[in-house]
Amino acid sequence: MFHSVWGSGCGIRTVHTLLTCGVSLVLLLHDTNLYSQEGVRIHLQPLLFVLMVTCSTALYYRVSLMDPGYVLTDCEEKYSSFPVNEEQETSPMTPDAVRMRRCGYCLLKQPMRARHCKSCQRCVRRYDHHCPWIENCVGEKNHRVFFLYLALQLFVLLWAVRIAWSGFHSADAWSHWLRTNLFLLLAFIVIGIFTVVVSLLLGSHLYLISSNVTTWEFMSHHRISYLKQCDSDTNPFDRGIIRNLWGFFCTCGSVAWERVYSRDTISVV
Repeated sequence: MFHSVWGSGCGIRTVHTLLTCGVSLVLLLHDTNLYSQEGVRIHLQPLLFVLMVTCSTALYYRVSLMDPGYVLTDCEEKYSSFPVNEEQETSPMTPDAVRMRRCGYCLLKQPMRARHCKSCQRCVRRYDHHCPWIENCVGEKNHRVFFLYLALQLFVLLWAVRIAWSGFHSADAWSHWLRTNLFLLLAFIVIGIFTVVVSLLLGSHLYLISSNVTTWEFMSHHRISYLKQCDSDTNPFDRGIIRNLWGFFCTCGSVAWERVYSRDTISVV
């Protein structure tokens, strides 16, 4: 399920597209090391750079328009859960033992780790956060695409920093240098700001994913009903870095977090 391109985030997506195209044009039209190669391969670098920018923009639109994991009906126990062993399967504590909360806005039963987003006016499974830059929630269905977008975007930005830096050339006077490199300087500042922001976002999400905790849970641990009874250093969904990463990147479909939570509750008791 995808949002309409002309929805509430149309303005943000337009700004992103224009900014991307504008900065890319400055880098492509300026005298940089993109064209420093000799011979038949002279156009290989610019073509590859344009391809990476295009892929990054496509991923941006995908994560911006796709369904983040909306709760459409009352929660039902039909999940493709994480691999569990026989002891967990035969455990007397079932997902029904965890009382599900009914949303005060949607009036739907929320699966565990879901939250109502006031911006989207929908409940989202494994809610992470609402990102104003993509004008969409980051949740169960699009979190992996969001992470992939950040990784590719950072790669493109770092490459763009290198390209922009190679385009600065010395001049006899400061005023002449500024007139010659004004647009490149503005592009370099924009690229630098976004590089810092994306680096911080990617690093923080990698840490949270490896800990199997969402941004919302990390920021509001003391206010979430199923986490308040746990210590601040305890995460009932943490199964170790390797299994957390495997579960995030390699598990398809929805996960019965009630089962994982109940299993860990029993092991603690």
